[in-house]
Amino acid sequence: MDEKYYKSIHRIGRIGLIIGIAFMLGIPAVTCTVFNVWPKSVAEVMTVGAGLLAVFIPTATAEVFAYTPVLGSSAYITFLTGNVSNLKLPVVINAQTLTDTTQGTDEGDTIAAIGVAVSSIVTTLIIVAGVILMVPLKPVLTSPAVQTATTYLLPSLFGGIFLSYMSEDCGEYIAKNKPLTIVIPTLLVFAVNAFYPLSGKEGFAVIACMALNVVCAYALYKAGIIKMIPKASLKKDAAKAAK
Repeated sequence: MDEKYYKSIHRIGRIGLIIGIAFMLGIPAVTCTVFNVWPKSVAEVMTVGAGLLAVFIPTATAEVFAYTPVLGSSAYITFLTGNVSNLKLPVVINAQTLTDTTQGTDEGDTIAAIGVAVSSIVTTLIIVAGVILMVPLKPVLTSPAVQTATTYLLPSLFGGIFLSYMSEDCGEYIAKNKPLTIVIPTLLVFAVNAFYPLSGKEGFAVIACMALNVVCAYALYKAGIIKMIPKASLKKDAAKAAK
């Protein structure tokens, strides 16, 4: 892809993140100034926020390292608009699967950017519609059926991500036996959680599993268990077999 395009994407992305951070910190600062409700000390803020920081700092760090290779240049708008693991990531994976593009390629990066942009626009429109229709739809949204259905929303999204990961289709290649890479990390998480509950430490567990997953994938690839087979060669073999 054109280097000029990448430079422009990084420049626009950084400017957008700076503006977003300015709004996130600026609005509370203005509110505290107007109503004179500034915290008494930094220690007080850290005491109140320590529990949240302990959870979200490792989780956010893990998401950046884990998802950026998939998201590509769309990572800027993804992390700015949020809903990464439960919305943006499934959108990107599904879009790349439907278009038969590979992560890390120019085509895959373009598809990811389009998918995240459209998802962000649709999400914004839905939020606007939700605000307008919140009162008329309150009886429906608070009904027991809807409340029960929402509890299955996040598991269903992660189930879709898991199924896409189990697929050996990697765009231009077929990664034979790819699902084997998650066997050891999965067993290790269950074993550790049985003796040392990981609740509240999910971010650290994700980072550890990422590193272990890479090691397992490399070891299985070097052992010849995982094989990267170009789709072009499979099509040629199929054409020869048909003749």
